Amino acid sequence: MNNEEGEIETNIGKVRRLVLDVLKPLDPTIVELAKQLSVLPGVEAVNISIYEIDRRVENAKITIEGGDILFESVIETIQQSGGTLHSIDEVVAGKIIIEDAATLQD
Repeated sequence: MNNEEGEIETNIGKVRRLVLDVLKPLDPTIVELAKQLSVLPGVEAVNISIYEIDRRVENAKITIEGGDILFESVIETIQQSGGTLHSIDEVVAGKIIIEDAATLQD
């Protein structure tokens, strides 16, 4: 896309929030994983909640917010810690964060 001066714009929407469903081993702990994710470029906050625990693994909901989250870096960090991405449950991109609007299906 060209801007008013005819230059090509490379500024695509920035990822502001990710909500991920992740299967992770018990080690590292969610405290350690949250610290690892929180220092990635563009990340301002990380929240990890465990919703199911098995003998060797736990299912985690990971919410990440920031100014320009690099999805590939997030996934690489999760995989390096032994985790596996099950699903991407929410993505917010753009200049601001908007909340999900209620619809008739809700």
